[in-house]
Amino acid sequence: MDAAAVVRLDPSPDVLLLSDHDFVFALWQKARDGGETFESVRVAAEAAMASKLDADHVAFIVTGIHTAYAVDKQREKDKADAARAARQAKAQVLIVVGIPQTPDLLGLSDDNFIRAVMRHTASGPEVRSAAAKALAEDATAWHAFIISGAREAHQRDVDRELKELAEKDAAEAARRKEVTARTNAAALFRITPTEAMLALSDDNFIRELLRTAPADTKTSELFAAAQRAVLSSDPAVWKAYIHTGAEEAYKKDDEARRKKIAEANRALVLQIQAAAEKTGVNPNLVAAAKKALAADDVAVSEFLKEENLYRAKRQTLVPAAGNAGFVIRQSSVDAGEAFLAPVAAGSKQTDREDATWVVVPGLGGDAGCYSFESARKPGHYLMQKDLRVRLTASDDSAQFRKDATWCAKPGLSGSGTSFESAGEPGRFLRQHWGDLFAANKAGGANRFDTETEFVQDASWKIAVPLAR
Repeated sequence: MDAAAVVRLDPSPDVLLLSDHDFVFALWQKARDGGETFESVRVAAEAAMASKLDADHVAFIVTGIHTAYAVDKQREKDKADAARAARQAKAQVLIVVGIPQTPDLLGLSDDNFIRAVMRHTASGPEVRSAAAKALAEDATAWHAFIISGAREAHQRDVDRELKELAEKDAAEAARRKEVTARTNAAALFRITPTEAMLALSDDNFIRELLRTAPADTKTSELFAAAQRAVLSSDPAVWKAYIHTGAEEAYKKDDEARRKKIAEANRALVLQIQAAAEKTGVNPNLVAAAKKALAADDVAVSEFLKEENLYRAKRQTLVPAAGNAGFVIRQSSVDAGEAFLAPVAAGSKQTDREDATWVVVPGLGGDAGCYSFESARKPGHYLMQKDLRVRLTASDDSAQFRKDATWCAKPGLSGSGTSFESAGEPGRFLRQHWGDLFAANKAGGANRFDTETEFVQDASWKIAVPLAR
């Protein structure tokens, strides 16, 4: 019941009476349906499902699911913190530039927020130029503009104005410079300073920032640096905090948030990679995980997007020996029947998609078993019916799930992998004269149940997907 509560699985009597493995499968289904919220739970469940040891199933139910969920909860919290910080950063930009805050503005995506800032009459030429430059690049540049670029550009606009003013009134230019510095520092706390606040001495201005700071800033480096500054008796320290120290502390906070999320993402990708390596049926997923980990944090984050993870599970199935260039594909004009055919990287896109399969945990829930979902027709799976293997849309019945599940075994020929039908135990995915069957080698009435070349015809290699 504790395990069911994690993924909000209804602990009905029927569910609680499932075998340990089948219960893990039920938990996995709920975790899968929950998307990114239960990503670590899903991966841990798949690892448990791949095992045939009862102790591994028990361990997942008793402790594994809770350990994985703790990781998921922390990742969700970190993501929520980052989303809140992103919204707050937008508020800071608006305060500094002098644009009135509205919920609509704060709710815009990063790129659309930058466009709104660029078009606003309060934005100076430097702000507009920096915004246009950021928009010409990627999401990393958008983030940089919002976190610091907009304020830095606004400061250049102010510096230009102050330079012109200094030629006429040096005292007024100096006053404006101090007001701008204080406004910028206050904006980092999401505070719009009053005239009275701007007139305070440097140390009392910092004290007022600390007194009125939002609760969520009180654990930040921004807040801690202000505390350290105000405890000093040196006026130069107070002024340094207002002019540069607050900005430096804020950037440290942003970097710490980003680093925390990046570390959690990398840990999850490593977990996914390790689980995929253990099964041996998702080499493309392993390769994609390694590629992301070898790249930057943005690549890791992109890899973890649900649609990208799903796509990385694509594979193509080829004979383990002989029939070079031939692959398992389906044909809609042949009622979805599966067969061997020559399909290559230069073939038509539709042909390559018909020869590409998303390898997912077996719909039947059997340990060490998998289902092959069509890359071209999501929700359609390779299944056996009357021993013929064809592509069929799932009706989610227990019989369909069994017939669409294939259990991985060491290749019968001594190489590759063989797949035993969960719906017809003892029968293996076999090509016979190019057609696909759930076959055995016992002989009998079926022409495909013959010992001749059986072990070669029932052994497969999991190859690079023809349609990525």
